[in-house]
Amino acid sequence: MRALTKKVLGIHGGLLLAEAICVSAFIFELRRALGGNELSWAYVFEWPVLGLYGVYVWKKLLQEEREGGPNSSRELPVDQQEETARAAYNDYLRRMHRDEATNDETKS
Repeated sequence: MRALTKKVLGIHGGLLLAEAICVSAFIFELRRALGGNELSWAYVFEWPVLGLYGVYVWKKLLQEEREGGPNSSRELPVDQQEETARAAYNDYLRRMHRDEATNDETKS
């Protein structure tokens, strides 16, 4: 089984687990609220909202998997000026490190 398929199945499984928890908690709190527990009314409305948030996260995770994930190997456009500045800065750091190593050897 491909790794992508395993990830997608894991995402679906996570959604099923989250929705099962939200539905069972909603039913539990609804029964308590109808039984006279006033505080449970807040939870009656909270659990469906959490269930909807689970669906939102599920959609986002599936979308990331379809697009190759956040760490995909797609090439990003490189600004030549930025690349030149980065190379110059790296050269500067190499020179500084080399000079410090030379100074440390002369002090010994």
